[in-house]
Amino acid sequence: MTTLSLTDEPRRQPSSSLAMKLKNPALLLLPAVAFLGFIYLLPLIDLIRISISGPSWLTYFQRVFAVPLYWESLVRTMQISVTVAFLCLLFGYPTALLIHRTRGLTRALIATAIVLPYFIAILIRTYAWMVLLGRTGPVNKLLVAIGVLGEPVQLLFHRGTVLLGMTAVLLPLMVLTIYSSVSRLDPGLTRAALASGAGPIAVFWRVLLPLTLPGIGAGFLLVFVAAIGFFITPTLLGGPGDQMFAMHITQQADSVTSEGFLQALGVVLLLITLAVVAIAGRFLGLEFIWGGRKLTESTPASPTHVAANDPARRTIGSSLADTIGWPLLRLLGMLPTGVGTWTVRLMGGVVVAVLILPIIVVMVISFSSASYLTFPPPGFSLRWYEQFFSDTNWMRAFWTSALIAAVSALIAVGLGTSAALGIVRGNIRGKSAIMLLLVSPIIVPPVVLGLSLYSLFLKFDLIGSVFGLAAAHAIGGLPIVVVILAAALQGVDKRLEQAAAVHGASSLTVLRLVTLPAIAPGLAAATFFAFLHSFDELVLTLFLSSAQLKTLPLMLWGDINYRLNPVLAVVSTLEVLLVVGGLFLARPVLATSQKAS
Repeated sequence: MTTLSLTDEPRRQPSSSLAMKLKNPALLLLPAVAFLGFIYLLPLIDLIRISISGPSWLTYFQRVFAVPLYWESLVRTMQISVTVAFLCLLFGYPTALLIHRTRGLTRALIATAIVLPYFIAILIRTYAWMVLLGRTGPVNKLLVAIGVLGEPVQLLFHRGTVLLGMTAVLLPLMVLTIYSSVSRLDPGLTRAALASGAGPIAVFWRVLLPLTLPGIGAGFLLVFVAAIGFFITPTLLGGPGDQMFAMHITQQADSVTSEGFLQALGVVLLLITLAVVAIAGRFLGLEFIWGGRKLTESTPASPTHVAANDPARRTIGSSLADTIGWPLLRLLGMLPTGVGTWTVRLMGGVVVAVLILPIIVVMVISFSSASYLTFPPPGFSLRWYEQFFSDTNWMRAFWTSALIAAVSALIAVGLGTSAALGIVRGNIRGKSAIMLLLVSPIIVPPVVLGLSLYSLFLKFDLIGSVFGLAAAHAIGGLPIVVVILAAALQGVDKRLEQAAAVHGASSLTVLRLVTLPAIAPGLAAATFFAFLHSFDELVLTLFLSSAQLKTLPLMLWGDINYRLNPVLAVVSTLEVLLVVGGLFLARPVLATSQKAS
């Protein structure tokens, strides 16, 4: 997780060349703010307007809560989201500790196993679980082989598989968030506690856990907010009794008589999400959304200083230890010293296996000689790759996705670079509010955003257009670019820009010859991740595409719903290779971000 350290208050130090040359650096923020205002905020406001346009402003909302189908689905969504967040926390915390405690090649391999799935499309990862848990999949075959089952059974389409699939999808988010918190701790704290005679479990309970509570809270809330709007995984892995609230929005979108009520469904989901974020922001600060410290901090505070001077954190830590800590510590203190270490290793190993094995199985199946999904394959062949590359429908969808993603990345990088410069280099007040606006699209459920954009796109005849889809995808790509480039800009020595400005270089010359080359690795990483975000986008495309404009995720979605064959494994394998290549190219900026966090 990238850590940002911006400030709302103007600092009393020489400003950068851009700040000196531009009378008002806030102007750099205007393009991104105007873009989001038109294509993001206005549609959401219009969505709210339509939802209250009935005979009374509560008419459609009363129906949402009066019909048992929707009320029960809303309760079920909350239950599933909380359960998934707890599961991610249970397995994510030991995994973050495992990464932190390992060194060298081992740490690199574990971190790669966590980061790689994070950037693979949710649709691909869900498809991998369908293959893994299918009747002819490896799990069924293993259970039959060891005698647990007499014959293959149906392991899919129930609550357990929904929880498993959603947890596997969101685990990397939890691990990366907690690891960001753990990695900033002063190692001297734990060494001092051990030297004072405290056992490893006491050190964890009295030192490590209280200091990482903000990271735990941030990870839990990010996973919970993401789970609330889940649509793809529950649809593919769940049964009729596992429908989540977002699924009803997509179903109602096909009805021409649901206007008003459909928007009310979306507004209910949006308001719940915003309420959760607002409550979290009250205790954690809204900076948890983009992984930064409070923007009023001009310099990083040491963990020791924070622990000593933050009454809230000290009170929470003491409360945990004093209420249930000491009895629990006495009980756990009876265990051998190595129990904690092996627990971390075991649970971390389970997480790595859960994240990586489904992807490996799908990649192997893509080379299967069988005409159906089975693992292990009876033989190896390139027939499915030949079928994919020779199928005009698949290839057209691939190049359409590539074109849309390229245009979307261009929009996101252009606007995001300008916004990042304005945020980091501009001495303006209210940076927290501006940053919140820039990154807020990542917390809005995609089905709500797609629903709100549909009306706008109808008015401007953008449904099914390449530029329309690219612009819609750029809404989600923009936060990625801003966060990456803001972190990269903070690593650039301002004195280089100042020296160039003092010698008469214009602001554009400084930007072109000094600033952009200095942030080139971050710019390349931001471009790739913005491209990948658009290339993988499915939910917005479901709302805004047309029969004539099919993207690769749409083709994959249609085939997964109606038939499963190894061609889908080919698409998944190519996606994994794309992500691996991109992460390899992005290594410099990822290494820089890790050092800054």
